[in-house]
Amino acid sequence: MNPDVRILVFTGDGKGKTTAALGMALRAAGHGLPVAVVQFVKSDRSVGEIQALARLPGVTVVQAGRGFLPKPGDPAIAAHQVAAREGLAEAERIVEAGEARLVILDEVCVAVAKGLLAEADVLAVLRRARAGTCFVLTGRGATASLLAAADTATEMREVKHGLKSGIVAQAGVEW
Repeated sequence: MNPDVRILVFTGDGKGKTTAALGMALRAAGHGLPVAVVQFVKSDRSVGEIQALARLPGVTVVQAGRGFLPKPGDPAIAAHQVAAREGLAEAERIVEAGEARLVILDEVCVAVAKGLLAEADVLAVLRRARAGTCFVLTGRGATASLLAAADTATEMREVKHGLKSGIVAQAGVEW
């Protein structure tokens, strides 16, 4: 990997991976840096973070997901694979064009872990980045190679979650 390219991975079973990545988007936008967020798996444009990002100048959001993943072996997984590959192709285009200094690949670790994307293809996109680019990869199940490529990796560990004790998901907290 290019030493002038930063790669951060936020993984684990705890809450806060996307939230941490989007905090970095907010920080970068505050410095006037162009930001691209490519979401894998996710497809809901009505969630609060997507609504907020749309109001920030210099921030581009691409949702390349089809929502919740079907069980392994379900033929519907093919459509999810196509969507993920299209999202990675868009991320590659953004990287090669130098359109963003911060590139967030949200849920890309899940996309790799669940077989929607080949790990080698994701690593190839990271290798093509220009100096000064920062990537943030999020999602459960980050592979050993994605972690090895990172200069910073954080594992979010669930200690307790309100949803498990019956608290209903809330706007502004869960979505």
